[in-house]
Formats: sequence, structure tokens, C-alpha cells
Amino acid sequence: MKYRGHGPWVKNQGLRPASHFLRLASYLFLFILLLASCTHRTEKIPGFLYLRLSSDITTLDPAMIVDVAGGAVSAKIFNGLVRFDEDSKIIPDLAESLSISKDGKVYTFKLRQGVRFHNGREFMDGTEAHVHGIKALDEYTVEIEIKEPFGPFLSLLAMPPAYIVPQEEVEVEVKVEGKEGRKDFSSHPIGTGPFKIKEWKRGRELILSANEDYFLGRPKMGGIAYRIIPEELTAIAEFESGNLDVMGVPSTEFRRYSESPKWRGLIQKSHGLNTFYLGLNCQKPPFNDKRVRQALNYAIDRERILKTILEGRGELASGPIPPFLKPSTLALREREGVRVGYRYDPDKARSILREAGLENGFEFRIYQAPDQDTVDIMEVVQQYLKDVGIRAEIVQLEWSAFKEAINNGEADSFWLSWRADYPDPENFLFPLFHSSNWGSAGNRARFKDPDIDRFIEDAQKEPDEKKRLYYYSEAERRVVEEAPWVFFWHKNDYIIHQPWVKGIKSYPIYNADKGTDAEFIMKATQG
Repeated sequence: MKYRGHGPWVKNQGLRPASHFLRLASYLFLFILLLASCTHRTEKIPGFLYLRLSSDITTLDPAMIVDVAGGAVSAKIFNGLVRFDEDSKIIPDLAESLSISKDGKVYTFKLRQGVRFHNGREFMDGTEAHVHGIKALDEYTVEIEIKEPFGPFLSLLAMPPAYIVPQEEVEVEVKVEGKEGRKDFSSHPIGTGPFKIKEWKRGRELILSANEDYFLGRPKMGGIAYRIIPEELTAIAEFESGNLDVMGVPSTEFRRYSESPKWRGLIQKSHGLNTFYLGLNCQKPPFNDKRVRQALNYAIDRERILKTILEGRGELASGPIPPFLKPSTLALREREGVRVGYRYDPDKARSILREAGLENGFEFRIYQAPDQDTVDIMEVVQQYLKDVGIRAEIVQLEWSAFKEAINNGEADSFWLSWRADYPDPENFLFPLFHSSNWGSAGNRARFKDPDIDRFIEDAQKEPDEKKRLYYYSEAERRVVEEAPWVFFWHKNDYIIHQPWVKGIKSYPIYNADKGTDAEFIMKATQG
């Protein structure tokens, strides 16, 4: 199934006939679900905010969390010394203030007094176990010393693995069926956060209740109930029936909600700290020639695809770092009036290919996971490449086989995305382009450049912010020039909420939301 019309262009806003029928079918199924749900309304706990999880949480032990959903829930149960605010800036959390030595190696935190864990024990009890590099200067002052400066260190302290837990709860011994054992902290977490575990029905529902003694004041909600709903259409029906108070906007429903007089004013947007790209295996011919990699960047009208298939739900990429994370090459160079990145120029792509000795084009394979949005995008990409003489074969693999193929360097090219672990430009450079991270560590393009390695390493160790940002900018500039990827876009994130809820915010970083902003402005039963 190809796009119809002149060349790769699409006149019907980027929707293929098959996609159109799929959408009609989904609307019909949604209508049936809504009819069914009109006769049944889920019993909701009064004063509790109902949210959706697409799958159950694996663990709520912050040291073991590796997924976004687990991190988002744990952020409401635990606190770190510092945290991210709604603009992804570092602010104090359990620490009320902090200072950093001039050499960037010693961090001193003045801790809040009177903070208690959910079990009633005060956060600081005056005892100290020896931990190399960490000192308790007094009862409420902690010093952390690292071996060498590392720019993103505070961002790492704001992540779930650095949340503070009560040692006695993690190591508590209990009797299970007459046998000595260790309490499962991952299922019975105890923190200092604004919410605590009330009930966890595996595979069905996870309920948190408000912490009456939270050090920043009791949350406005009585609690948060996460309903586990794997099917997207079921989640949509549950939301429109009022059984969910907030939901992430599914891509298939974005236009319907954004154009609806009822819903469009209830959508919240946040800048996506992500990057979507077509990775090129730099160790395989012809992609071991940077001219060929540059030609692909000129050959594809990424802006047109963004406006049609994605309906404008993102920002065009000029490099790997999202514009929200200043300074990217885009931010610095455009302030200087310099256009950066690649523009759509098929004539230039053909010229570069001739210069590289590929005037007759070439063939290669694009590996992708079986996702409908990806299928639509890659079929358009295929047409753009064909227009400059490049023949691309699309290879679909299920997720585990896909990961294995790109991690071991089998794929010629691959469609993938990267979401920030923490909001620092370093997180879009070191894992993805440093030569030490080939394969599963992040550098799946198997790209290597000593100068880029050096800029990234210098940025990591530089305590001076302006110098560090310069190194980031220079590293990104060279990455763009070397073109190990075709740089596509940074997708925005959207959530939608019921009219009876206010204070809902969409956060770029998943663990920035403590769940304390939302409140009801009318009875949820009025939905």
C-alpha cells in the first residue's frame, strides 16, 4: 500500500486509505464500548484521582526501577535530596538548600527538619553507617564528594534510584508461614512522599492515599487510584464515561480531541524530552561514508511528514538534543542568525550521491518494530528515498528480535527513539554517540569520532556552566555534520483531563509530578 498522488505527496493530510478504514473501525468499536459503559459506572473512591496504567508496575523499590511508569508512581511515594520542577529545573526536596564547591566535586546539603517516613520515624535519626564519599557533618547537614566533576550529578540525584528509603524497612525480617524471611519492600514501599500505599491489586488497581503528615502539606486529593487498562480503546471508553479523570492522549485520537469543543480546552501539552531518528550503521557500506549519510538527511522532507502523519505533534529536529534543553545547536546557532540542521533538498541529495560514486543509487534495509505509526512513516520515507534513486527495503521484526538485530550491528539502518533519563544535554550525547557505548548501551549506529568523544568528556568534567554548554554545543555540531542519523523530530506529550479536575500539569520528566497540584472543582459524579 503506497501513498497516492504525485510522487510521495499526500493530499488527504497524510492518511492512507487503509489508515482511514482502521480509524473508522476504531471509532465504531469505541462507540460500542461507550454504549456498554453507559449502563455501568465504576465505583470510585470519593476524593481520589483516577489515572490509567497500561501495564502493572514491576517494582516500587526505587533502587530497582528501570521503567517510566514505576518511576512516575514512586515519585509520589518517595523524595530525593533534590527533584525536578515543572520546567525540569533542579530544586531542593528533602534538602532545603545546597551548595557546590568551586571545583565541582563537593556537594553540601542542608536537610529539612521534622520530615517523617510513612512509618512515623523521623527522616534523620542521628545514626550513620559509613559510606565512602558521604559524610554527615551534623544532624541535618550531609556532604557528598565525587572523584571528579560531573555536570549532570544533581540530575542523577533527582532520579528514583537516589530516593531516600528507611533502612529498617528495607531490611526488616518477617515470618511468612512460620519461616523467617525478608519483607518485600518492592510491594510495601515506605517513603516520605505525599502519598503512601493503600492497596495493590496486582493486574487490576494500585491505590495510594494522601500522606496527612507530608512535610509540604497534605495533598489536595484524598488519594490516587491507578487502574491497569492495557487496551487503548478500553481506556478511551473509560475516560469518556468518567471512570478515568486523566489520560494520555492516544495518537489516534489527537485530532478528534483537539478539534472537539468539549475536550480541546482540557488538553495539556509538554515538550517531549525525546528524539526520533533513522539510525545509520556507520560501520557498513555505504553508510561508512558520511556523504551518503548526509544525502539521506537532504532526501527526506521530515517537516512535511511531521505536519501530516503526526499532525504537527512535535518539533523538527536539527540535531539530537531537544530545543527545550538549552543550549542545543539549534538554540545557540539560531540566536546568531545561522540556519542549522538539514533542509529538504532532493537535488542536493542526488549531487552528493554522484560525488560519492553512487549516481545509480543503492539498496539497503530499514529495520523497524511492528507499530502502525512507524509503518506509515517508513512507507513515506521509502518513497522519498526512491525519488533520489535509493531503494529501501522495510524489515519488520517483533520487539525482542528487533533489539537484538540493532544491538549486534546486523541492521543497515533502523527507526528508533530516545527518551531522556534526566533533563541534561549530556543524556542525548554520551549514551548515543560516545564510542564506548556501541550497541545496547545506546550508540546503535556504531558511530565513532575522537573529537566528539573528547567534547563530551570535557563537558562531563567541566564545573563551569558556560564552558560545559559550549562543549555540548560543539559536540552536537559535529554530530550533525557527521550525520550518523537522519534527525527527524522531538514529539510533544499530551494529556487530557475531565472538566471537574483542575491543577493538572503535563511534565517533561516523568518523575517531576508529585501529584499534589490536582484538585476537584465539582463532584466527579457529574462527569
